[in-house]
Amino acid sequence: MNNVYENNMRFLPILKFWDKYKKIISLLVLTLIGLITFFIINKQINKYQSEQAALIYNDWQTELLSEEPNIENLNSLLDEFLNSYKKTGYTQLALLEKANLDAKLKNYDEALYNFNELIMLTDGARDNKIFNKISRVSASRILLSLERYDEALSMIEKYSLGDTNAPIHELAGDILFKQGKVNLAINQYEAAEEKYTDQTSKSIISMKIASISN
Repeated sequence: MNNVYENNMRFLPILKFWDKYKKIISLLVLTLIGLITFFIINKQINKYQSEQAALIYNDWQTELLSEEPNIENLNSLLDEFLNSYKKTGYTQLALLEKANLDAKLKNYDEALYNFNELIMLTDGARDNKIFNKISRVSASRILLSLERYDEALSMIEKYSLGDTNAPIHELAGDILFKQGKVNLAINQYEAAEEKYTDQTSKSIISMKIASISN
């Protein structure tokens, strides 16, 4: 009898604690269950979307690699990617490929639009930094050819101001020279020359510096 009493007394603090905080504990448990359920469902949705996007990407590749790609069909498939499967990697691939095709066909407005879409999708710490950089550099080159120098420089500014690779420094130098900012252009060319490892590229940069230093 004493043992039973002692056992009951042992659980008394727990029972008091439960009685006092049962609403908070119940809420926390329900929240935890809700979060677990959300993550499971979200994972399943992402998996399903990725599988569906892969099927569409097969159609995309078939059209893109045909002898004469149908632009209307490609645009229709791209709209489907953006409307239903925006967060998948297949959408990013499709945007990059379409933008490159547009640039090749000299549809520069369309190319810039798709590069900008890809930039918005890949901006952020956890997103695709490689696609983001490729898109910014490609868009910057198009803007440079269209003599939209401020926009071209703005497109790569986040890279050209830091410790980046040689082609971006060279591109920044080209833009700055077109803007008449010779000293800043030389600074970028010198950074590019320092980073290039092949002698041909170094020689080209040296000639650029010499041509604008006189």
